[in-house]
Amino acid sequence: MTTLLKPFSTRKELLKRNLRIFSPREFGRVFHTTPDQTKYFLEEHSRDGLFLRLKRGLYTLQDPVPSEEEIANLLYRPSYISFEYALAHHHILPEMVYAVTCATTKPTRTFTVADRIYTYLTIKKEAFTGYAPMQREGRTILMAEPEKALVDYFYFVALGKKAPNERLNVSSLNIEKIQYYAKLFQRPKVEQLVRQAL
Repeated sequence: MTTLLKPFSTRKELLKRNLRIFSPREFGRVFHTTPDQTKYFLEEHSRDGLFLRLKRGLYTLQDPVPSEEEIANLLYRPSYISFEYALAHHHILPEMVYAVTCATTKPTRTFTVADRIYTYLTIKKEAFTGYAPMQREGRTILMAEPEKALVDYFYFVALGKKAPNERLNVSSLNIEKIQYYAKLFQRPKVEQLVRQAL
């Protein structure tokens, strides 16, 4: 019963199960609550600060708040972090980025969570590769390899949806990997941008 759930013990149990981001259905399975009881408890305790509603059907604990990379991977799936955010992470883009940018095979979407913008851009399924799991704060994050983040970015430059950036530092990148990823998009303009950058 929801009336028996206490915020402190609920938080403790979620942490014990390593369930910091969860759906109402997952919550109900853990605490044996009905959908109505779950909805009431999550809404009530989102108001008092125990939970943060990431989007409809997805919640997280407010303390500790998961990293923005972890949120990005779970907010809209399938996806991996790419474009400017990954380029900045890999020190290819020297500028600060204000949005967490991700590639997805689903329709393009933007979410705002706790004043942070998460942007998901659609790429073709054949090009949905070139990302690897990496450990951040004990969590597994899916992020594009530097070469793939660059090619993903060039794809949207080729489409005219992103502005070219002259400050990209590509000297440390694997040229063969870049060329391989560029071919996945089957777009001559992407391969042309790659040649110009290298």
